[in-house]
Amino acid sequence: MREPADFDAFYGATSRRVLHQLYALTGDLGRARDCTQEAYARAWRHWPAVTAATSPEAWVRGTAWRLASGRWRRGGRRTTAPPGGGSADLVAALLQLPEKQRYAIVVRHLAGAAVADIAAETGTSIATVENRLAKAHATLTRLLPGDIAALTGGHRV
Repeated sequence: MREPADFDAFYGATSRRVLHQLYALTGDLGRARDCTQEAYARAWRHWPAVTAATSPEAWVRGTAWRLASGRWRRGGRRTTAPPGGGSADLVAALLQLPEKQRYAIVVRHLAGAAVADIAAETGTSIATVENRLAKAHATLTRLLPGDIAALTGGHRV
């Protein structure tokens, strides 16, 4: 049975964070908003399964990313202003990464997910996630040598 108060609390606690992560992944605020809202609508429809997931927020983020990724391929890329004044340069650099590397680094550093959790979320091995993170970090360091700390908190990936 659905519990509206539980869902409302979950939405309130996570929706802004997921929107920012989706913006970092897509570079398109409109698409990020649309996909985030659709993912939360799906979460509501599947609320018992979502609450049973290891991380309901990861469930929503993964759903939103799959929606955005599908629309991305169909609709082409466009970049819009970041929510809350985020770094457009960082988002532009993130968009130069392959999708899987971009997803790994955003989820690791913006969502704060552990490498093992990203592996579980993406259905890959820990070594694969570590490899994607290392490649993404190397590319971002080359593209934004002084600004990579803004994403990684100054920590090596």
